[in-house]
Amino acid sequence: MAERENTNGRKKKQQGDNPPKGVCPPEKKSPKICGTNYPLSIAFIVVNEFCERFSYYGMKAVLTLYFLYFLHWDENTSTAVYHAFSSLCYFTPVIGAFIADSWMGKYKTIIYLSIVYVIGHVIKSVGAIPSVGNQIVHVVLSMTGLTLIALGTGGIKPCVAAFGGDQFEDEHVQERSKFFSVFYLSINAGSLISTFITPVLRGDVKCFGGDCYALAFGVPASLMVIALVVFISGNGMYKKSPPQGNILLEVWKCIWFAFTNRIKNRSRQIPTREHWLDWASEKYSSQLITEVKMVTRVLFLFIPLPMFWALFDQQGSRWTLQATKMNADFGGFILQPDQMQFLNPLLILVFIPVFDFGLYPLINLCKFNFTPIKKMATGMILGGLAFAAAAIVELKIEENAMPAPVPKESYIQVLNLADRDIEVAIQDYHLFQLTIKPFQDPADYSKLILNSDQQSVLFKIQDQESPSIFNHTIHEKSMYSLIVYKAEGSLTSHLVEDLGEKQTEGMTAVRFINTLDQDVNITLGNEEFVSVNKSYGVSSYKTLTRGSYNNVKCQVGAEEFILHLGLLDFGAAYTVVITNTSAKTIQAWKTEDIKSNNVHISWQIPQYLLISAGEVMFSITGLAFSYSQAPVSMKSVLQAGWLLTVAFGNVIVLIVAQAAPLEQWVEFILFAGLLFIVFVIFSIMGYFYTSLNPEELIDKDNGDKQEIPSSTNMIGLIIKKAEL
Repeated sequence: MAERENTNGRKKKQQGDNPPKGVCPPEKKSPKICGTNYPLSIAFIVVNEFCERFSYYGMKAVLTLYFLYFLHWDENTSTAVYHAFSSLCYFTPVIGAFIADSWMGKYKTIIYLSIVYVIGHVIKSVGAIPSVGNQIVHVVLSMTGLTLIALGTGGIKPCVAAFGGDQFEDEHVQERSKFFSVFYLSINAGSLISTFITPVLRGDVKCFGGDCYALAFGVPASLMVIALVVFISGNGMYKKSPPQGNILLEVWKCIWFAFTNRIKNRSRQIPTREHWLDWASEKYSSQLITEVKMVTRVLFLFIPLPMFWALFDQQGSRWTLQATKMNADFGGFILQPDQMQFLNPLLILVFIPVFDFGLYPLINLCKFNFTPIKKMATGMILGGLAFAAAAIVELKIEENAMPAPVPKESYIQVLNLADRDIEVAIQDYHLFQLTIKPFQDPADYSKLILNSDQQSVLFKIQDQESPSIFNHTIHEKSMYSLIVYKAEGSLTSHLVEDLGEKQTEGMTAVRFINTLDQDVNITLGNEEFVSVNKSYGVSSYKTLTRGSYNNVKCQVGAEEFILHLGLLDFGAAYTVVITNTSAKTIQAWKTEDIKSNNVHISWQIPQYLLISAGEVMFSITGLAFSYSQAPVSMKSVLQAGWLLTVAFGNVIVLIVAQAAPLEQWVEFILFAGLLFIVFVIFSIMGYFYTSLNPEELIDKDNGDKQEIPSSTNMIGLIIKKAEL
């Protein structure tokens, strides 16, 4: 996926880059790659970034299903914690930037926070081992590990790219630019490969009796260890700059001083000033104030942007949960539901050259002024359309969903295993009006409204002879099958409870009814063994991996028969009735109690296409545009603002998921509608925004450049620069 971090690390040699007075370390000359101007040290940085991104996105790809199936949280709690973690990952870069610029420098910050990162991964992996403690221990270990991972990944996020830029000489601008292209490619390559591989490690590899979450988290942990080792290996080649002071802190101090100074001097006798930031002129330089004015103009445009990220980051939560309810069979290749996320980084790598060299030039040929703000607004529209498409898919899924009984409600179906047509009537209910033929696939479940949490219900079963009356107790919020069969020449019935919900994790379920006069033993695969009592005995449901079961062994006394059950599909639950035939053999009749997932997972592709195209137009364009509207020294401030929009976007999802749970398709429509409203607001803001050239404005504002007095109260950005 397009990484939302600054890879534009251009630097100009300024006085602020010099070491403290009296300290003159020799200039480190890093070895070059094959006689080029590329320092060998950047190879270590690129490999480090690839491994770290593999580690982060690989772990995150399986996180929602880990919450849902391993910790057994519900979908809303899983979504909320997933986005709380994502939000924390984009708040912590501010901490990392402050540590690097004000205290340790980039190199030590990367080392120490990477160690924290590795510890978090190890704790997270241990917490995914079922035999380690109980549920509380797993939750504590998981949350501790995720907190350390968020601190580690967020803390090094602003440092690695800038540290890579530091390795180049000032005159090698073109080489530095190409480095950032390779750096960006390593980010997306790590994301693409990890989001495809780690779901396979989770779902296709079995350990501890189930999905192997410990392995799915352990492999990313090992990649982070490799990232740290590789980075440290290049220590002797790195060019390390000392901490240069934190520009974020200075900007905040300037804004705060202007605000408080304006409050103190609100008397009408005091002359007004052209801009509220001019009230900082008593303490800060005119150049800093001018640059802060330019930054605040761009940051004001950032206010509506979190809503786009609120939709975008749901690929790993709500869209993954949607995929668990779909059919993932691609002609024998089974795609894991959390694997669908790999489409985003793949499509990003495809769309960037297509848009830059195809779509945008074509639009320019049509004489349409497709400004950056218009591109970002178009990206918002595409994001909203992606969620509209997701809502349509969700509606199709729900058409096949099981009814959800509420208090004083239950559902029932009838299985006619007799040798004649029957009619079933329930006292005080008008159900089953039509004749039910022998071994007829039952219709959809019929609803029973009860008077209390349990109720005795009278069933009247009519065949060609006299009617039979049966009394069964029905409990609320349950699903039942009424099995009707012939015993000793007359009709009888048996009420059994059915599964109430679809199977998850790509599984299926099956139970058996034995109509024979001997017990049967059934072997499913190599291990699954089911024993079913004679004379219409009913087994419990057995959960199986989805697949074709055409050689099922059935032992009846001393004889062994083969049953052909066919495909037991995703999410379904089946009842298999074992009966005699005239040829002194047995056969199986299969009926579907819970319908399988009949909406194919490929129907998610349109929403991934739309959200990925929207990201290219919104994210990449937005960063480039915002950087063009502020001076070089303020790029770190803008990056901090951009990362915070991602953080607040995840907070929005967290709030919606916990505040008022909605039907999933309604929630998708809600987010799409909110983004369309934000699109209108942003378009209006963009209409009144006037683009500026920061350097020209600074030159005009400064006029004749005068040397800034050396004072602890004067912050001159012409001699001070730091990168986030």
